[in-house]
Amino acid sequence: MSATTKRTPSDFAAARVRNLAPSPTLAVSDKARQLKAEGIDVIDLGGGDPDFITPEHIRRAAIDAMNAGDTHYVASAGIPALRRAIAEKLRADNGIVVEPMGGVVVTPGGKQALFEAALALIEPGVDVLVPEPAWVSYVPMVELAGGRAVPTPLDPDDNYRLTREALETAVTPASRVIIVCSPNNPTGRVFERDELATLADFAQAHDLLVFSDEMYEKILYDGRTHTSVATLDGMAERTLVFNGLSKAYAMTGWRLGYVAGPTPYISQIAKVHSHSATCATSFVQAAGVAALTGPQAFIGEMVAAWDRRRQAVSSGLSAIPGIACSPAEGAFYAFADVRGTGMTSAEAADFLLREAHVAVTPGVAFGEAGEGHVRLSFATGDTALATAVERIGAALAQRV
Repeated sequence: MSATTKRTPSDFAAARVRNLAPSPTLAVSDKARQLKAEGIDVIDLGGGDPDFITPEHIRRAAIDAMNAGDTHYVASAGIPALRRAIAEKLRADNGIVVEPMGGVVVTPGGKQALFEAALALIEPGVDVLVPEPAWVSYVPMVELAGGRAVPTPLDPDDNYRLTREALETAVTPASRVIIVCSPNNPTGRVFERDELATLADFAQAHDLLVFSDEMYEKILYDGRTHTSVATLDGMAERTLVFNGLSKAYAMTGWRLGYVAGPTPYISQIAKVHSHSATCATSFVQAAGVAALTGPQAFIGEMVAAWDRRRQAVSSGLSAIPGIACSPAEGAFYAFADVRGTGMTSAEAADFLLREAHVAVTPGVAFGEAGEGHVRLSFATGDTALATAVERIGAALAQRV
C-alpha cells in the first residue's frame, strides 16, 4: 500500500476477525428489537434468556454486598467463598472433585470461560472436534484462538446420537480437543450413558482434552438425569467442565460462569483470565455464593413451567403441516424440523419473521447438521408461545 492510499476500516481489522460472522442468535434478537422499535408486534423466540426474575435471596445478597462496600477488585480467579461453593456443588451434584483454590476460575459468564480456555489451550496447528448441531460460538472461539474447528455432523434422523463412527470420521492427527454440550443447545438432546462411554473411550484412544459445556444440566425432563463425562473412568484428568448460573438461576444478565478441572489446565486459563477480564464482578460473586448455597426449590418450579411449555410447543408445531417437533429432552429449546415445508432453515426463519412476526434461529447457524431445522426458545410466557405457534401455522397455511 502506498503512502498516499488511505486504509479502509477493514484494512485495520485483524485477519482472524475480518471474516468472522457476528453471533447468529444475537443477530436474530437484534433484528427482532429493530422491528419492535418500528411498531411491529414481533415475538422473539431466538434467544435463550429465562423469563423468570432472579430469586429475591440472590438479588438481596448482591445488594447487601454492595452496601457493605464490596465494590472493589477481588482475587482474579474468584472470591474464595464462591470457588469453595463451586467445588462443593461439583462434588455433591456431579461427583467431580476439584481443588477450590487451584481448580476453578470464576468468569463473567460461561461464554468467557470457554473463550479463555480456547485462548489458553488451542493454537495454530490444533484441530478441535465440534459435534454438530452445536452452539454458535464454539467454532468462532476455536478460530479466534488460531485453531481449526472440525465439524462432526450428527444424524437428525438418529436423534443426533453421538456415535463412534461420526467421531472417527472427523478425527485427524492434529486433533487435540473435543467440545461437547449436554443437555444440548440447540437440539435439547441429553447424552445417554452409552454415548458418554463412547466419548470417554474415544477421547482416551486419541489422547484428547474434553471441553464439557454443562450449562443446562439442571434443566431436564421426563425423569432424565445429567452425568458429566468427567466422572467416567480416566476422564477426570482430561476434562474441563464449563458451567454458570445464567440458566438454572435465571441470572443471564449477571454474567457469572466458571471453568473447573485439573489444576495444570486451570492455571493456564487463569493467566488469560488475569490479562482479560481481571475478575468477575465482586458483588455478583456474592450473589453466586447465595445462589449455590441457598434454596434450590425454585429451579424445579422453573423447570416445571418449561416442561409445560415444551410439551405445548412441540405438540402445537407438530400439528402444523410441514413441521415435526419432538419434545426436547433438556434445556429450553425446540429444534423443529421444517424440511417438510420445502424451505431451507434460513428461508424458513426469514419467512416466519416476515410473515408470522415470530423470530427464530435458523438451524444452519448451528452447523450444516442443523440445516432443515429452526430453533425456538420456550423460555418465555405461555401466552406468547401459544400466539407464536398460531401465527406460524397461519402463515404456513397461507403459503401453501
